[in-house]
Amino acid sequence: MAEKGGKKAQSGKVEEQALALVKPIVEEAGYKLWDVCFEKEGANYYLRIIIDKEDGVGIDDCVNMSHAIDKPLDDADLIDRQYNLQVSSPGIERKLTRDFHFDYAMGEKVILRLIRPCDGRREFNGILSGYENGAVTILLEDEIEMTAEKKEIAFVKLDDFNM
Repeated sequence: MAEKGGKKAQSGKVEEQALALVKPIVEEAGYKLWDVCFEKEGANYYLRIIIDKEDGVGIDDCVNMSHAIDKPLDDADLIDRQYNLQVSSPGIERKLTRDFHFDYAMGEKVILRLIRPCDGRREFNGILSGYENGAVTILLEDEIEMTAEKKEIAFVKLDDFNM
């Protein structure tokens, strides 16, 4: 676990800087960098590095990557506050947040949750059929396509990880 002291850090900026720093390290070790998240939970901050590989990620993979990226992150001093470093796998119901996530999941079952209800519903299940400029299109069970803009979406995640 990495810990730093300091002032306020901007989440998006930290995530992009950390992504640029750790991506080559992760890829050189044979993994794919799925995502980087800098989040506050309660009084604690977490920098989460989410890695993936074709045959799945185990605890040893996470420990090894944590050791590989801890010092470069500390040396870069990207985060000006105390934080915990966590390395994990994306999990079965992986969230789709970045453009390449949507390319990866095209044609797969997803759950799309809206920030506000549409026709009395906030959650929709369907097949990811399109993604353009942040707009997500899913094919619902009744063969109707539904498109939601990024600003309307709480999250999109895989419904059934079967890849």
